Amino acid sequence: MNIRQRNKPHEPLSGKISIPGDKSISHRAIIFSSMAIGVSRIDGLLESDDIISTISCMKKLGARISKRKDGIWEVSGVGVGGFSEPENIIDLGNSGTSARLISGAVCTSPIKCFFTGDDSLRKRPMDRIIDPLTNFGADFVAREKSLLPICILGANDPVGIDFTGKVASAQVKSAILIAGLNAIGETRYIESVHTRDHTERMLSTFGAEVEISQLTDSKCINIKGLAQLGSQEISIPGDPSSAAFPMCAALMVNGSEITIPNICQNPTRIGLQETLCEMGADISVENKRIYGGEPVADLSVRFGPLRGVSVPPERAPSMIDEYPILAILASTAEGKTVMKGIKELRVKESDRIKAVSDGLRQNGIEIEETEDSLTVFGKPGLISGGSLVKTYYDHRIAMSFLCLDLVAKEPVRVDSLSSINTSFKEFLSSMKKIGAKFD
Repeated sequence: MNIRQRNKPHEPLSGKISIPGDKSISHRAIIFSSMAIGVSRIDGLLESDDIISTISCMKKLGARISKRKDGIWEVSGVGVGGFSEPENIIDLGNSGTSARLISGAVCTSPIKCFFTGDDSLRKRPMDRIIDPLTNFGADFVAREKSLLPICILGANDPVGIDFTGKVASAQVKSAILIAGLNAIGETRYIESVHTRDHTERMLSTFGAEVEISQLTDSKCINIKGLAQLGSQEISIPGDPSSAAFPMCAALMVNGSEITIPNICQNPTRIGLQETLCEMGADISVENKRIYGGEPVADLSVRFGPLRGVSVPPERAPSMIDEYPILAILASTAEGKTVMKGIKELRVKESDRIKAVSDGLRQNGIEIEETEDSLTVFGKPGLISGGSLVKTYYDHRIAMSFLCLDLVAKEPVRVDSLSSINTSFKEFLSSMKKIGAKFD
């Protein structure tokens, strides 16, 4: 591996970097194709560990899934309510999205399923989906505090429900809407804080009857039950959460200028871009178009001085996965950056507020944390580094601190790289192609 010379600044990053398919959209593409009638074809599918967990699960529930030589994935679905009872316990690895969305998919099918996961997933709360999904008539048996492993006893005669979201979570919303596909009548979900809407968009594409209405201070999503989904041709754009790492790296490394093509620009996913522009980032959004039913664009990113900002808490759902790398970038900006309303980070793959706070503090950055906030005091050009960061096997923590290494005076090391396969297997090789040198 090319190793940076620490007695001089990192050379500028330059060129074009390709970003793998969006993780959220990839999960949904596999699940909905498995619930459709006919053969769906998926182009640009993210082939990370999390998506492989979803593919494996759908196969065990009866779908036929294979990858062609040209890279296209084909899924022969079983229809809504057509899942077969799996013969064994299903291991979902590290994927919280798989656990929550698939729980919604199976809870209104008359089958019994057992789900487990790795050490991290078995610590993540499932009560937020167990409580509403029980209202469909399903039964759940879980460990204390509603943790995996769990057993789901699907409802024999599920009936649609009305539910008002108490947590700003696209996974909870999606689980309920997916469950409603095989329920009698309509299922209505009301959300006061808008979250990513890939489920609503894609279900409409597959033929589900989805109605969205704006209330005074919330949004109402209605889905008609006993749906029939038809097979589709799906193209998946680049993941903005993965694009965040090279984007922020280019904004940190003096003289950098990179291009990131084909990135999803769904309005519920661009909170980080909005925040970076408020910090003074030089980001051009070019060649806007619709790709696979989602707005996409090419991003041109150029280095320049940044200033600290206060990120409004209502923006959190649109950038919840990007706060770790934003905190890294904020350490190189002038002044303080305040991030509030981010309590959800406590229950991700790790406690990301703690992981980021500890890692930055160990590398010479002043930082304050509360239960639901982070404040980073930037020190442009004064990142001491020199510490080994505990990642808690969290892919976004690992990639974030590798980016910090690019501007630190002494090497910033991470205790594990394996978790990166969860979302961005090509991270190291792709970053090296634009000139990144890691210790």
